[in-house]
Amino acid sequence: MNAIDIGWAQLFLATLFIFAAGGLSIALSLGLMKPLLIATVRTYLQLIAMGLVLVWVFKINEAWLVLALFTFMLVMTARVLLQRVTHKPPRIFFSTLSAVVLSGIFVTFSVTTLVIQVDPWYDARYILTIGGMVLGNSMNGIALSLERLFDDLHKRGEEVQQLVALGATPWEATFPSLRTALSAGLMPTINSMSAVGLVFIPGMMTGQLVAGADPIHAAKYQIVIMLMISAATAIGAILSLYWAYQKAFDEEGCLISSQAH
Repeated sequence: MNAIDIGWAQLFLATLFIFAAGGLSIALSLGLMKPLLIATVRTYLQLIAMGLVLVWVFKINEAWLVLALFTFMLVMTARVLLQRVTHKPPRIFFSTLSAVVLSGIFVTFSVTTLVIQVDPWYDARYILTIGGMVLGNSMNGIALSLERLFDDLHKRGEEVQQLVALGATPWEATFPSLRTALSAGLMPTINSMSAVGLVFIPGMMTGQLVAGADPIHAAKYQIVIMLMISAATAIGAILSLYWAYQKAFDEEGCLISSQAH
């Protein structure tokens, strides 16, 4: 059984859902019509461009090209997730990128080499698709964690400064915010793991089922995907939070975010 191809006419028909959502936005004065249209155009352009690039990459399937594209994905992950974070201190990009790189590379290649045992190890069809799922899903958890951390530090600015003035280390003063931020970042992943198979069929399993794969085979792949996403999110969030909170303090131990706001 082969997957049913979607024609351009059918693709346009699916786009009407966005116009329906935009109509509701206009009726309720939500001001979301323009962002919805921009997001839709970007979805078309980015995914079609990705499809064309992958056709070329899959055909060549050379290690240097796969690693170069994966590196680009790592950098873009760090850039995009930081755009969602408010009250962040300066000079946080490279620490966030480091967390994304370590968690993304470790989890992706652990899965492809040890669990799936891809041969060759750089097979683009596996590295880029599985790596993309790792980065895309862990990105949300890391962004939520950082957003909650700096938002909490912004609200607790005076309290944190007082604790530091009384002799607490930045780690001790920040720890309640770090714990709250980590919980916030991991909770969506935990909720997804609890609901998978009961409330929804995830994307990886859906794609394989539509393509005609055996349901049990697809379920095994999806279990691996869910576990690797959880691991990448946890590792990435912990590393990013650990390095990020240090950037919130200057050399004298003053909270930079509280000074900036």
